[in-house]
Amino acid sequence: MKLVVLGSGTSIPHARRAASGYWLETDSGTILLDISADIPHRLAQEELDWPNLDAIWISHFHLDHLGGLAPFLFGTRNAPEVRQRTRPLGIYGPSGFVNILEAINESNNYRLLQQPFPVELKEVGSGDEFELLPGINGLACATPHTKESLAIRLTDKRGSVLVYTSDTGPSAELEGFAAGTDLLLTECSFPRNKPEKTHLELADAMRLAHKAQPKILLLSHLYPDWDGIDLAAEARKLWAGQTIAAFDGLRLEF
Repeated sequence: MKLVVLGSGTSIPHARRAASGYWLETDSGTILLDISADIPHRLAQEELDWPNLDAIWISHFHLDHLGGLAPFLFGTRNAPEVRQRTRPLGIYGPSGFVNILEAINESNNYRLLQQPFPVELKEVGSGDEFELLPGINGLACATPHTKESLAIRLTDKRGSVLVYTSDTGPSAELEGFAAGTDLLLTECSFPRNKPEKTHLELADAMRLAHKAQPKILLLSHLYPDWDGIDLAAEARKLWAGQTIAAFDGLRLEF
């Protein structure tokens, strides 16, 4: 698998960090993990094959994770690049995301689902196993962030495993869910003294790493509190494994 970080930041406007979005390339196709309002244009900036995107995963309903879905569909409906496309786009997310999309759609007759290609919407819950793409199996796990928020564990035909926590507070269940991954992509919102229990600060993220023991730990969803701090160096003081600080445009193969 190959991962491109499109947005390593948060809802707070930042000169160098877009809000959440991650492009994943697999043998079976491409997946977008979360889609903030920044992401449709970031896809083009990174010269990724967005017209042929196969699946989108929505982790929860905060706008820095969901806010780009309607604009993306509004764009593809009018984009000449997709006029010949026939392959379906699958959109997966927690229970309730279809109602949100329909409410936006109906607010101004945007016709978001009237695409040149089929759009398939599927809601999942914690503990659900599902095939995101042929040969790409997904498993969802509730996280202590919002009532609907989900982490996802993706396993491909070769046995490679990625876990994307998205936003979360500390969770014993998540520690087991993330165990033994090739890549653990987790939030690390604050260096210390986090203002909200439903996020992770560095010590929380390192405790998760100790329990899960991923081959690679990728820390993202970084608030401006991290500006000027060497995140990877701080992480190495707490965990000896391979830790990478996310930045927009980072590309990883695993």
